[in-house]
Amino acid sequence: MVPAAKVALSTASTYPESTATAFEVASRLGYDGIEVMVWTDPISQDVDSLRRLSDYHQVPILAIHAPCLLITQRVWGTDPWAKLQRAQAAAELLGAETVVVHPPFRWQRDYARGFVEGIQRMAGETDVRFAVENMFPLRARGREVVPYSPHWNPVDEDYLHFTLDLSHTAVSQTDAIALAAEMGERLAHVHIADGSGSARDEHLVPGRGEQPCAVLLEQLAVQSFEGVVVVEVNTRKAETRADREADLAEALAFTRLNLVAPALTRRP
Repeated sequence: MVPAAKVALSTASTYPESTATAFEVASRLGYDGIEVMVWTDPISQDVDSLRRLSDYHQVPILAIHAPCLLITQRVWGTDPWAKLQRAQAAAELLGAETVVVHPPFRWQRDYARGFVEGIQRMAGETDVRFAVENMFPLRARGREVVPYSPHWNPVDEDYLHFTLDLSHTAVSQTDAIALAAEMGERLAHVHIADGSGSARDEHLVPGRGEQPCAVLLEQLAVQSFEGVVVVEVNTRKAETRADREADLAEALAFTRLNLVAPALTRRP
């Protein structure tokens, strides 16, 4: 049994190549859609450019990843709420169902203080889902620092929807299957990637690390998951475009192969 879930490619997966390249690659390899990582590439910030790319390559935009990273602190201004409002507007105009958002950094005190209630309010004003992503603590020399507030793990807060990222569970040394179970029906979006359990956010091609990627995908299929599974992997070390595409083809094949529920058999 194959669930209704679609498999999308994150534009982050083709970095350092452009957002436009991600659409081209997604179309050629047969991905169901795109998640746009809004970052310093001007095309990723421009709704009209994104619409033209989507129309030209016939690849729908299924999600917008709001600019929450350190390198995107000035993308779409410096007001974090304004960034989310622009992400919502982009999603609505482009037909994307989901905006992926990270918990605030601890130094964003005002934003963090009202984040849970603010996300709830915004979610109530649109059909777009704000899916808050699990993050991770920073570890070095035996010390652990939590850079996010209220926490790197969002499950104890009253968010309507979550994004589960398996590279992040590797870094936080969290049981991904148990976390998915905690998220329950609020699990709306998945970033499929792998990790070795090191302190680095590796975003390996699924199957190359130690995360239970195949088990999670099969469980999603058994549960008839209707969200989007996004391949978000790091291909920066690829020496050529062909090498990068080979990694992304492998990631897509792994995801489709495992996103299938075993047939249920009846006893005679």
